[in-house]
Parts: sequence; structure tokens; C-alpha cells
Amino acid sequence: MRGVNRPLRWEIEDQMKLHGYNLNQVAELAGINAGNLSRALNGVARSITIGQLDALARLFGKAPGWLYELYTEECISEEKWSRRRLIPYLVRCAEFGRHDCIEPVFSKLLDNPKNVSIIFAAAEQLFQTERLREAEHFYQVVIDGTKDSFSEMLAVSHYRLFLIAQGTDAEKNWRAVIRFEPFRKRLPEHLQLAALLKLTKACFALQKWDEVEKFADELAELSMALCRAREKIESERHLIYYYGMGLLFNGAALEKQELYDDAKKYVRSYANLEWPEPLDESGKKEEETFRIFAKANLYTLEVLTGNKDIIDEYADYLANLNWLADILAGLITILKSANTYGFSVDHLLSRFSESIHAFHSLDGDLILSDRHIRFRYHKAMYEFRHGRIQAGLDETLHCLSLAHKMSRNEDYVRCTALFEQYKAYASEQQIESFLKYPIRAV
Repeated sequence: MRGVNRPLRWEIEDQMKLHGYNLNQVAELAGINAGNLSRALNGVARSITIGQLDALARLFGKAPGWLYELYTEECISEEKWSRRRLIPYLVRCAEFGRHDCIEPVFSKLLDNPKNVSIIFAAAEQLFQTERLREAEHFYQVVIDGTKDSFSEMLAVSHYRLFLIAQGTDAEKNWRAVIRFEPFRKRLPEHLQLAALLKLTKACFALQKWDEVEKFADELAELSMALCRAREKIESERHLIYYYGMGLLFNGAALEKQELYDDAKKYVRSYANLEWPEPLDESGKKEEETFRIFAKANLYTLEVLTGNKDIIDEYADYLANLNWLADILAGLITILKSANTYGFSVDHLLSRFSESIHAFHSLDGDLILSDRHIRFRYHKAMYEFRHGRIQAGLDETLHCLSLAHKMSRNEDYVRCTALFEQYKAYASEQQIESFLKYPIRAV
């Protein structure tokens, strides 16, 4: 039988003597059952839990993570690791930044491949509590230590790293897509739905239209297959939501490629979603939401094909929605059409001026930040076309700033070329702002 870790207990007993506490006083002040504490200190029936050690640290005025370097002995019994003690210990070490304690434990655990599941369980707890930076390291250790390439644990770890990586840095996002894509179909089905939607959104923001269509198709097919399956799964949203999103993103990708007639077919399909079983209340709400999306997107397609007679009607619709993200999307459509067909929308830019000033608040979102870049670029082109060169240069610099911050290389180069085209008309201040940005090549 392995002996108890006396140095840990000696440290606790020394603190009790230093503070003049007996065992019952310590138990009462720390909120620990006196009998449990007595047995733990004597190593009779159970080890000290990490929660008890934290409570004692607070009582004795010690920093978080006190004696953690001695705690691993509490997790070992006859050379076997205690999952029940080790998982919360690793989580607490990560939360308190005790990397000096984590790495030796990892090294010992990885001697046996079966122990990787302990690290994975700790990573999942960190992820669920949004300790993403700490969880990222744990998931990478799981990936490096898992030999079975078809392991569900491995696939989930790749998925979590993909989610953690998502931000407004385009290059980082694309690397994350490439890394995770091969593992998407190895996830449990309830996670596959969410993962396919995340992949679709990421590729949409990156303007990878072939990938958008591929993942959107998979999303629609999987949601329909799960609906028809005998054994139902629990998903975050009603299955019809994922089916509708597959159709929506397919239509959106076609729209971005200016295949407007093909895009309209998809819009009409999610305007009237066909579902193989009766819908409950949550399903009916999702169905109605897609009708709203379809109405807005049919307006979009009409405007993009040059139907300027409905521009004001479309603007009224956007104003009634009063959703900043939809106003942003709508103004991109209006400006793109105005630039293509040569008509003026100054009155609409004035009407939505307050919203335009608020677009910066959307820059933290993956898709909305992409839209903001495109809005600034189309607005710059619009100002140049109407002879307002200074305003066009300001918009170009705004677009350049966003592209630089988000590592959008193609947008950055395009904005740089646009500024160079009108550089002769730029003010000293505008040139000074432009020269702050490094030269890049595609």
C-alpha cells in the first residue's frame, strides 16, 4: 500500500500550529466536515480533495494554487491515477496558471495511451467554462497523444480547436478550417450539425464559395437524414433550422458569384420549407424566420439585377426591421447595384447615416466584419464614381484599416491599388495614414 504524502500534510499541520487552530476550528472555518478532514490528514480513508486544499489555502491566507506541486500524490493509489481527483486538479492548475504542475502530470499520463481521456475530460471542463486559452493547450496534447485517427475524442478535440481559433483573422480562420475539415464526419451526429454550420459560416466569410456549397449541402442532407432516422438525437436547434441554413448559404454563395437566377431557386425553397414530419412550436418559429430571411433576400436579388424601382421599398423594409446587421447587408446590396447600374442612392446613405456610424460595433463577428469591409469598399467606389474623391479616399483608408486588422490579404491589396489610383488627389493627412500600412503582394 502506497504511503500518504506526508510533506503535504506536514505543511497543513504547520499552518494549523502557526495560526493556533485545532482540527475542529479548521474544519469549521474552512467549511470541511471535521471527520473527513481528520481522516484525510491521517491518510486513513480518503485523500484531500483539491477543493479542500483550496479552502485551506484561503483560510491560511495563501495564494491560489498553494501546495499544488505536492498534490499529485493524492491522485495516485498503487500506481493507478485517480480520475476523480486528477481531472479537477488539472482544471484548477490551468485556472491558476500552475503550468509547472501540469506538464509533469501530462508526461506521466502519456506513458499509457488510455490516460489521454483524463486530459480530454479536463479540456472539456475548461472549454465549457470558457477558459479557451487553457483548453487549447489541453486539446493539442490530446491530439498529439491519440494514435487512433478515427477516435471520437480526437475528432472532438480538433473541433474544439477549430472553434477556439475562430475570430476576425482570415488567415488563422482558413488554417483552422483546413486542419479540422478531415475530422468533421467523425464527430458524433449532434456535433456534426453545429460543426458543419460553423464551417459553412467560416468559409462564407472567407469567400470560399466551393467550400460553402459543399458544407451547406452536407448540412442540409444530414439534417434531413437525422429527421428520417428512427433514433432521434438532441440538437441545439430544431433540425429544420439546420436544413434551412444549408439552403440559405447555398443561395448566398450563388448570389456572391452573381448567379442570381440560381440563387433565387434556393431562396424560394427556404421561403416555403418542406419538412417530412409535423412541426412543433419551435419548428414553426424556425420556419417563419426563414420566410423573413427569404423576403429580404428576394429583395436583395431584385436590387442586384438592377431593379431600382424597388430600392425605396427595400429601404423601408430594412428600416422596419431595425436590425443593424441587416441594414449593413442591405446597404452593401444597394451600393453594389448603384455602382453597377449608375444610379444615385445619396438619400438612402443619409437616411441610414446613424446606422453607418455604428457598423464598427459589428467588427468582432466573423461574418459581419467581412460585410463591413465590403460595405466600405463599395462605398468608396460609389464616392469615386460621383466625383467625391476625398470621401472615396477616406472610405478606402477605412477599408484598408479593416483588411489589415483582419489579415484579409486580397482585400488589403485591392484597397491599396484603389488608393494608389486616386493618390494624386489625396491630402497630406490621407497620404500619411496610407503610408502607415506595409506593402503586400497577393
